[in-house]
Amino acid sequence: IIIYLDEDLSSKDEVQLKRLSDVIIRDSSQSKDRLMDELELFLYKVQEVENAPFPKSAFTESLSSETTLQNRKVLLADDDMRNVFALTTLLEDNDMQVVTANDGKEALALLEEHSDIDIVLMDIMMPEMDGYEATKLIRANKKYAHIPVIALTAKAMQGDRERTLEAGASDYITKPVDNARLLSLMRVWLTK
Repeated sequence: IIIYLDEDLSSKDEVQLKRLSDVIIRDSSQSKDRLMDELELFLYKVQEVENAPFPKSAFTESLSSETTLQNRKVLLADDDMRNVFALTTLLEDNDMQVVTANDGKEALALLEEHSDIDIVLMDIMMPEMDGYEATKLIRANKKYAHIPVIALTAKAMQGDRERTLEAGASDYITKPVDNARLLSLMRVWLTK
């Protein structure tokens, strides 16, 4: 379910709508691009389910040359070095700058140190301070309110999506991370 809004909502109403929908798009100069990205994600999911190729649209073809991710800075918080290596390689291959943290506490310190962070990829299960607590603290600071936070979790338990959204995450993706889906998700949030 994609919800398109042309008016502001209270945070309580937004949490309610996030529970009912997969996506909320606000009316803006970039809402058409955002809608196209969301439709691309949807078609990607349909392709996975049906396991049948679908014809590449002009939009799909243009994604490989798209510049939304170029020169963007991402904070990657994850305590598993294998994930850090794989995701850093993926992001750097897409011309992104990557800053890494081993836990939520370090992520908060790095966010303070690097004021030019564009997006955060936050593992949920980490030592010292988990992703839920770190995300809540990010959202509690007004200067970080605009930064998208995508939660990464290895456990896709019932209620996890709602819990991460309630903590303040912008979106949620499970591990092992589907690279194409993650990049599409990041494009969506970076064009908001």
